[in-house]
Amino acid sequence: MNKRILVTGGAGFIGSHLTLELLSHGYQVRILDNLSPQVHGSGRKRPSYLAGEAELMVGDIRDPDAVRTALAGADAVFHLVAMVGVGQSMYQIRDYTSINNLGTAVLLEALVERPVERLIVASSMSVYGEGLYRRSNGVAVAGVERTPDQLRAADWEVRSEDGEKLTPIPTPETKEPNLASVYALSKYDQERVCLIVGRAYRIPTVAMRFFNVFGTNQALSNPYTGVLAIFASRLLNGRPPIIYEDGKQERDFVSVKDVARACRLALETPTAAGLVFNVGSGHRYTIRSVAQRMAKAVGKEHLQPEITGKYRVGDIRHCFADITRARTVLGYRPRISLDQGLVELASWLESQVARDRVAEARNELVARGLMV
Repeated sequence: MNKRILVTGGAGFIGSHLTLELLSHGYQVRILDNLSPQVHGSGRKRPSYLAGEAELMVGDIRDPDAVRTALAGADAVFHLVAMVGVGQSMYQIRDYTSINNLGTAVLLEALVERPVERLIVASSMSVYGEGLYRRSNGVAVAGVERTPDQLRAADWEVRSEDGEKLTPIPTPETKEPNLASVYALSKYDQERVCLIVGRAYRIPTVAMRFFNVFGTNQALSNPYTGVLAIFASRLLNGRPPIIYEDGKQERDFVSVKDVARACRLALETPTAAGLVFNVGSGHRYTIRSVAQRMAKAVGKEHLQPEITGKYRVGDIRHCFADITRARTVLGYRPRISLDQGLVELASWLESQVARDRVAEARNELVARGLMV
């Protein structure tokens, strides 16, 4: 096989696991990453967890010369570079737009000059906004949102226009996007512009909508990373996880190892070209139950979650994945359950040090009126 794969953002959480997955299946891997201080710390050194066989190029996705150099000799590209964080995206608008949107445009212009066999772009469940719902008569309902009056009254559930509480159901790729944050908008832009340019220049392109990914190698001191890493950061510092609303909001948590395998399958499956795939576990969990499982996994059950009753602008109530398309087209089958993944994560956490910056991030949102 011996094909060379470029992974933008490959020194990060998902990218590092994808790199291992690709190397273990005979690919050569080159990484382009700017080693962002928010993720990698001020030293910006090569992460110790990054596979030694991977070639690391330190550079900015917005730099055309760096991108062209990284593309030299590449047979396929995984585009994972992105600033990640719903709340932060609502006030660092320029940074999110520049890196996520302009960075993708720079990559695509380079690919127009030098096409590859396949482009896989990382998207996000955030593009859905609220997930899919069903009325009591069985009719599916999409595009619903909670009103400001509801949220101020702490009426957290999603309701129909006549006040009926709607039941959340698995969300398929066919649901229309409902972009509730700058981050969500930028991720949708990334996937659509990649698919549009890929089609125009005959570069087979696949978009992967990741749900709540968890596992080792997450940046524990980054308060805008995945929720499980944020919970872990609090617990490692002897503090309870902080939960917004009432903790009963539901999400799909998927192991990063399953995500990495799904990405490789998207690279290797000819019929995946031109399609968008949900990448989740196919299971749903309340945020409160996940926080309790995390505390138990690290032996700190006494640190019960702090339920704030607060709401962040851009948050949604329920969204979990329908993974039928990934199962059918890619042959994707999640292998690692939440509890199995938490055991591995807890073991890794024993050797980690985390700076708890959750309160700092929360204060930033409050100061800007982004938390109700």
